[in-house]
Amino acid sequence: MTGRSDPALELIERGVRTQAGAVLIGPAGVGKSTLARHAAEQLSAEFDRVDWVLATASPPDVPFGAFEHLLDVPESGKTAAVLATARQSLGDGRLLVIDDAHHLDALSAALVYQLAVSRAVRVVLTATVGEWPVPAEVTALWHDDVAARVDVTPPGHEDSRLRAQVDAFVAGLSSTTRRVLEFLAVADPLSLEDAAALTSAHAVDDGVQAGAVIISQDGVRPAHPLFVDSVRDRLGGPDLRRLRSAVVGRLSSAGPHGVVGRLRVAALSIGSDSPLPAPDLCAAAREALRLGDLELSERLAQAGLGGGHDLDARLTAGYALAWQGRGREADAVLAGLDPASLSDDELIAWALPTAANQFWMLSEPARATAFLQSIRAKVDDPGARTAVDALSATFAMNAGNLDRARDVAEQVLGSPDADETAVGWAASAAALCAARTGRFGDVDALAERAVSAGQPGLLRFTSGFGQTTALLMTGESDRALTLARRLTEFAQRRQPGRAIGEVLTADVLLARGELTQAVSLLRDAATTLAPTGYSWGPLAWMLLAQALGRLGRPADAGKALARAEARHGLKSMLFAPELSLARAATLAAQHDTHGAVEAARAAVKAAERGGQTAVALRSAHVGARLGDARAGETLARLTGELDCAFGREALAEINGS
Repeated sequence: MTGRSDPALELIERGVRTQAGAVLIGPAGVGKSTLARHAAEQLSAEFDRVDWVLATASPPDVPFGAFEHLLDVPESGKTAAVLATARQSLGDGRLLVIDDAHHLDALSAALVYQLAVSRAVRVVLTATVGEWPVPAEVTALWHDDVAARVDVTPPGHEDSRLRAQVDAFVAGLSSTTRRVLEFLAVADPLSLEDAAALTSAHAVDDGVQAGAVIISQDGVRPAHPLFVDSVRDRLGGPDLRRLRSAVVGRLSSAGPHGVVGRLRVAALSIGSDSPLPAPDLCAAAREALRLGDLELSERLAQAGLGGGHDLDARLTAGYALAWQGRGREADAVLAGLDPASLSDDELIAWALPTAANQFWMLSEPARATAFLQSIRAKVDDPGARTAVDALSATFAMNAGNLDRARDVAEQVLGSPDADETAVGWAASAAALCAARTGRFGDVDALAERAVSAGQPGLLRFTSGFGQTTALLMTGESDRALTLARRLTEFAQRRQPGRAIGEVLTADVLLARGELTQAVSLLRDAATTLAPTGYSWGPLAWMLLAQALGRLGRPADAGKALARAEARHGLKSMLFAPELSLARAATLAAQHDTHGAVEAARAAVKAAERGGQTAVALRSAHVGARLGDARAGETLARLTGELDCAFGREALAEINGS
């Protein structure tokens, strides 16, 4: 393995001093960790504190797992609040050295990126590219020019030869030392007490003497990750299950402390011979859902099925699957419950995700609406009915019936029986309705109420879309872009949230005329959202067709338009004006000026039919730019109905003043 490399050290130090840090990239075993250690030693005098974070492949992937020794994850609060707390706790200007960053869990990776991009810390990361997928937040550090990339590839390095050397070293260890490595292959790190209890104090000492393991501030660890890789390759499935079972037994009896500890034990238990009781698995699944780890939440909830807590397990799994866009699987899980056996509260708890999944993921809005109304007729509790009404308001908005959506949402928000779920649905729908109908002064308060309800899922984007729309119409496009990007960053790089945030950002970029950037975002977002049932999917294709058409690319615009038309339906009728604008841009690119003008007029009519005065104004402005001789009259009329900066500027533009 390589030792100190002065040119590489200089690059690291320069990255730390002039950027947010440096990322060392190279194959396993080339000395990246040693180089990072030398850099930390050289730089330590410039920082009040230097902390090491070691990500590993051995423990289950749990939220903030890599930062367990530095953070106390709060027992309540959703992802945004937890990340904010973590940033505040760690963002004191320290130097963070993150070893094997390719193994970071998603929330740890998001935390590292946010700390680095805000310059709240300086970072030195090591990562192996190729063998393991690297979290998008880590690759973004150098792609976004937040940190310097330092490639570490010594001449003569051969992965196969290194692996052979590691295998020979591990084979030559005593059976007791290998036993320590075997336990570390399923749970790394282990506390000194746990490692000694699972093997023996003598075995741990022997491992240290042999150079196979080390004792660090957070416990017993392999001296090099390749040692546990070699051991894991020798173990069969039954061996790994027995090892996990022993670890779960030990950690459970010792009473795991904290959110991360509980999640780690629950996740380990799934692959063991002694899974935790269903109530514990369901509690852990809810915890993972709260923190936004949908994949872990789904695994834990599915493991809890059949243990006497099917309602809890199926609801959690249903949410986790639906929010990933896996509607058919969510429907199958939720359909496993017998509604006749449920109390009123349980019936509502089951009906809401079932109906939402039908409406969006399964693209069956008529069925979902009828189902929801049938449920409302079966319950007498005012709170239950309010929850049903809140979701009905969101359905009505997406179906383009903004008057009904607004009326129902206002009733819900004025009801003393509305719980947080109802407030979240109703306020987010009301915020977007207010923006598109031109009641800009109401938007922020409604959006704030939606966010304050603290509901998980993607409601923040609905209210956020209302805010960006209002900002664009009131002449504050810079603030709109900042907000859209903040919402996108909030989603980390997890899907589909990230893609929805990119649709919001692209909508602002389109309004600003920054078409190339919009296309770049929309291509990826539309592809990501295509397998899901979110209404954002058709909107992404509509906006992409608009951008491509305005760039004069008729063939590409036509393809995007065809996809938008194929995916558009009742669940995305709110965006019928955007679809007409997509046709207008495509026809204009094809030099069909008459057809383009007619399509822009159709967008105005569709918007006005739905009471979407703000959208009608934007559509009339498009018509004016396409050469519609009647667009000036339409703009003047609409600006008389809705006085705003956008309308005044549009009128001034076509009047040449």
